Amino acid sequence: MKKAIKVEMEAYSFAGSIATEVISGIKTVMSFNAQNFEIDRYESYLNKAKKLGIRKAKITATFSALFSFFQNLAMAVGFCAGAILVFQGQMINGQVIGVYFAVIMGATRLGQAAPNLNAILSAKLAAGEIFAIIDKKPKFNCSTTEGFKLKNVKGDITFDNIHFSYPSRPTIKILNGVSFAVKSGQKVALVGHSGCGKSTTIGLLMRFYEPSKGSITLDGIHLEDLNLSWLRKTIGIVSQEPVLFATTVEENLKMGENISLKDLIEACKTANAYDFITKLPQGFETLIGEGGVKLSGGQKQRLAIARALVGNPKILLLDEATSALDTESERLVQDALDRASEGNLLIFKGGGPFDPFFKKHC
Repeated sequence: MKKAIKVEMEAYSFAGSIATEVISGIKTVMSFNAQNFEIDRYESYLNKAKKLGIRKAKITATFSALFSFFQNLAMAVGFCAGAILVFQGQMINGQVIGVYFAVIMGATRLGQAAPNLNAILSAKLAAGEIFAIIDKKPKFNCSTTEGFKLKNVKGDITFDNIHFSYPSRPTIKILNGVSFAVKSGQKVALVGHSGCGKSTTIGLLMRFYEPSKGSITLDGIHLEDLNLSWLRKTIGIVSQEPVLFATTVEENLKMGENISLKDLIEACKTANAYDFITKLPQGFETLIGEGGVKLSGGQKQRLAIARALVGNPKILLLDEATSALDTESERLVQDALDRASEGNLLIFKGGGPFDPFFKKHC
């Protein structure tokens, strides 16, 4: 039963993830007329869980039936043996009845508890997964207080002979001896075909991974020696597809930090986002929906830039920040980046050498 419950829970988990994925991308599913395909995919996992549930019910029913059989068998044997003892004068009627019901009632209660082991085992397995996550020791501990915190960050970055392969694909080398230096105030573009390691370079700088060989330094200090939480607060990042949460504009900008409204407004003005925010129904208190669905691509991008600028980062990483924007939105984002780059170090990551974004900035 324990094994069946575990596999059944995994099947339901997969089915739930499919449902969430399809609902979040319902426009794409409808545009490709793939409703029946997704329904079949969802049902395949439900059928697997159904089969396991039926098998588990059969096991429970079989042992419940066996219990009833032995209970009635015990009744027959008990009264037969008791009658013999009464005739022999070794016991009286009341003693036979008392012993029989004491044994049977105790066994009955144990038998009735057996089906409830299903719920106990399910709770145990669920709790085991939760505690496994809680007890897991992360390789990169963001909550630790260990490591240096530089008082004055200049922003010089050096990649020295960096080799890297992802843990899931150790035989495929993504970076092979990459070396470059970026001085404070410079704008640097990483340009190349898809899969050449642009995003990987940014991931290494953010310490999402550790290089297989080589070193990365910030102002001459190895990244491994710096406090991880402080490092990520020092670096601002704007992704190609900015992740916004189903809450207000203000909460998306603060990201849990205690930041004054004055600083938020200043960052939004720098990012060219203040005008469109004030035109929203509730301004900074407007709910933007899951993934910022109520905002356009350019608005989401400018909001992401403002979010990166709120913390006044010394290093700004832009991951193809205008690749999905129209010409007008691109111009507004470029103006925002021109303002943001004053006194900051920027590293752009793009998809090709003829991107108009890089012609303007690099």
